[in-house]
Amino acid sequence: MEYEITNQPAFAELLLTLDADEEIRVEAGSLVSHSAGVEVPPDSEALLERSVLGEETPFSTTFAADHPGTIRLAPPFPGDIFHYELRDETLYVQSCAFLAAESGIDFEEKGSFVECAGDFLLELSGSGLAFLSSYGAVSIVSLDPGERYILDTGHVVAFEGSVDFEVTRVDTVHSHAGGRGGLVCELEGPGTIWTQSRSPVALLSWIAPNLPDGE
Repeated sequence: MEYEITNQPAFAELLLTLDADEEIRVEAGSLVSHSAGVEVPPDSEALLERSVLGEETPFSTTFAADHPGTIRLAPPFPGDIFHYELRDETLYVQSCAFLAAESGIDFEEKGSFVECAGDFLLELSGSGLAFLSSYGAVSIVSLDPGERYILDTGHVVAFEGSVDFEVTRVDTVHSHAGGRGGLVCELEGPGTIWTQSRSPVALLSWIAPNLPDGE
């Protein structure tokens, strides 16, 4: 498989070129286009589900190439795309930051992570390329052993499996879901963290009260 990330950094897209019989698992709503010969196999099973407007919908789907072809993907929020190559290891990803992964990577839901219905912490494990996206600009924080770093959970994109983490509610942090206190993630190295300059949770919390009545 070959890949190209275009239109960086504000409106990035991912172009994947698949060889015959190659598969790629993608976020269910990320498809922009694909060439003839690249399709969803009839026996493909949805991996994980999420709640969207009160309904359970597939989180991801698989595309396979009968012969060499391309597939173009775009994340739901304006921002950047980057890749991470797993080498028999674990990567934790905020589910809305996941874009695509090769078939050698396993998925597991690790529970609620942000104050947003349908979003969760995703554990990727195994070997292969994973493609992630950020809302806004992406930044990298490298932690030494024992070094601590605290983030609003809405600004977390991903972190390596070597990083210990704990999610807590802090009274002095604004809760976008209403009520007392917001969620923060305390991380401890060694390892790498990827953050985003904008929070999808903050955007949705601004949109919701400004929708017309009945929407």
